[in-house]
Amino acid sequence: VTKGFAIGSAVIAAVALFASYIETIAGQLKLKDEAGVLLKGDAIFRAAETQINVADVKTFIGLLIGGSIAFMFSALAIRAVGRSAGVVVQEVRKQFKDGGIMAGTKKPDYGPVIDICTAASLRELTTPALLAVLTPVIIGFGINYFALGAFLAAVILTGQLMANYLSNAGGAWDNSKKYIEDGHHGGKGSDPHKAAVIGDTVGDPFKDTAGPALNPLIKVMNLVSLLILPAVINLRDNDGARYAIAGVSLAVLLISIYRSSKKTASLKAA
Repeated sequence: VTKGFAIGSAVIAAVALFASYIETIAGQLKLKDEAGVLLKGDAIFRAAETQINVADVKTFIGLLIGGSIAFMFSALAIRAVGRSAGVVVQEVRKQFKDGGIMAGTKKPDYGPVIDICTAASLRELTTPALLAVLTPVIIGFGINYFALGAFLAAVILTGQLMANYLSNAGGAWDNSKKYIEDGHHGGKGSDPHKAAVIGDTVGDPFKDTAGPALNPLIKVMNLVSLLILPAVINLRDNDGARYAIAGVSLAVLLISIYRSSKKTASLKAA
């Protein structure tokens, strides 16, 4: 339930930022009515210059990219959890190998596990963070501010749906294991319980990592877009500058994604 409240608050904040985005477009373009007065209030949202037309090819491209971001971000987050957990498992196996812990002759060393989790959390955060910050820059400077607006609308829509799905599905799989362990469907050790354990293993990164992380993703992308919007509009006729900014941002993001895909769950990588 609390995750639902968090998702709802993120969507409300994102919609408010999106409204500010449209108002900023009107302010930067200095839109005026027939009397020469700057547009205010509802007139801003009715003006033709602020309408996001998805029939336009460039705007539609921004819409498509925005719709895919939530899925890519979730994939990066879930893969990061699995990779970090794999490193922890290797460390635990290493400590159990000599048999001293099981025999009670020595105590486990918790320090390396804590270090692995701390280092992994910071390292694995890099690519998702760059995705959240640089993608609006790439769309805004690489295409235009209308495409960026469509991008944000798609991020809000798919992001909140994906966040709800991940949180609810992960919670259901987690609770199904507890339900079986209470004695239903054969209880512990049964085939349903074994299947539920696998479901819980997948469900934990769903409900505890990817799902909640989509909330700040939605807000960060809207906030970054709002901050860069004046520069995007002012440089809309300077193709050299805006393409250079978009190109550098795209290169940094692609390199980060490539390096992330090459990482392995090993102690050396940690």
